[in-house]
Amino acid sequence: MDIAGKKIAYVTLGCKLNFSETSTVRHQLEQAGAVTVEENEEADIFIVNTCSVTDVAEKKGRQLIRKIAHHNPGAFVVVIGCYAQLRSEELMAIAGVNLVLNAKDKLRVAQILKQTETQERQETRTCDVFKLNDFDLAYSYGDRTRCFLKIQDGCDYFCSYCTIPFARGRSRSATVEQVAKAAKDAASRGIREIILTGVNTGDFGRGHEESFLSLLKTLDGLDEVERFRISSIEPNLLTDEIIRFVSESRHFMPHFHIPLQSGSDDVLRLMRRRYTREVFAEKVRRIKDLIPDAFIGVDIIAGMRGETESAFEDSRRFVDSLDISRLHVFPYSERSGTKALEIPLVVPQAEKHRRVETLLEISDRKLRDFYSSHSGQTRPVLFEDSEANGFICGFTDNYIRVETPYDHALANRIIPVRLGSITESGNMNGEIILTD
Repeated sequence: MDIAGKKIAYVTLGCKLNFSETSTVRHQLEQAGAVTVEENEEADIFIVNTCSVTDVAEKKGRQLIRKIAHHNPGAFVVVIGCYAQLRSEELMAIAGVNLVLNAKDKLRVAQILKQTETQERQETRTCDVFKLNDFDLAYSYGDRTRCFLKIQDGCDYFCSYCTIPFARGRSRSATVEQVAKAAKDAASRGIREIILTGVNTGDFGRGHEESFLSLLKTLDGLDEVERFRISSIEPNLLTDEIIRFVSESRHFMPHFHIPLQSGSDDVLRLMRRRYTREVFAEKVRRIKDLIPDAFIGVDIIAGMRGETESAFEDSRRFVDSLDISRLHVFPYSERSGTKALEIPLVVPQAEKHRRVETLLEISDRKLRDFYSSHSGQTRPVLFEDSEANGFICGFTDNYIRVETPYDHALANRIIPVRLGSITESGNMNGEIILTD
């Protein structure tokens, strides 16, 4: 297939890792002469990067692919991502899908399309994901303010509810030198903030005798990038040394995202997590001791198999006691092939929904409390290059979303802002502090 001049649209579902990988695919295709168009425009080729973390994510992916194929009957539809690796035949059975690529080939779309001579449906490409050793570094393009830089992929943890190791393989990562080079390249494109991302980010360095902490120290020495954030890190890998480093860092923001998944030790054991809730609580205490204004986001799953009513209440009380800023709440989703299916107790859907809503109420309260505690403070805000309802928005160093009347001159700049009150949209209003 001759890619030059082809109009290609990209659709990405799921995590920030997927967004970084889609951006890399897009960059490769643009270098081959393709023209990027929006997903609602007429396109010759559609690239759909899918998610498989829950059954809802898979359902959304199927619906979206069918919609694309229905409205673009002459387009060549390529499906990549976790869903494509786990259930390629299922996706290939959807009318209008031409090509489904596995985890090994998803960042080789440009090369594979060049070798594809026909518009006919192709054979599915499968691979043994546990034999993948190569690491494909990627970062998101398109937003000149922030980007997500993929530094690690795969996971060796095999939590009982999770299919990610089966979709992405074993843990592997870039080298410190490769990440530093990519960060400098992103900065040369006008990027002001880089978020380090991966499946198990704190496991960086496996296979080449480097550590996550050594990566952080190297990146902190780069003057080209003004801000770094750590997207997510397992509590057992968030060491005191890392917390202390962030507290003293020039460029790493006071912002942590730590997956808890349950506040019940009984459920954590069922999940096959590698820590207890007391270990988690100690991490939170350590962060707040060293960085009192730090934002702490926490992932939690509601309605896991085996989560009795008393276990949920135990988890709820524990979460409510933590000095954290926000919960990211996920209803438990049954995934074929996982060990969790061997647990006999199933939480009814209505009860699962109630537990989700209970945790979301805690999250809303904690976020408002965190925001309100900063009212009157002046903090640096990196403004995004977009307008919404007459406002321009951005994030403080500690991840408070701020809005102020739109002024294009603020876009992609870090400006001191005095924080006011919480707005109807849930942001904080901010007053620009003029500087010389």
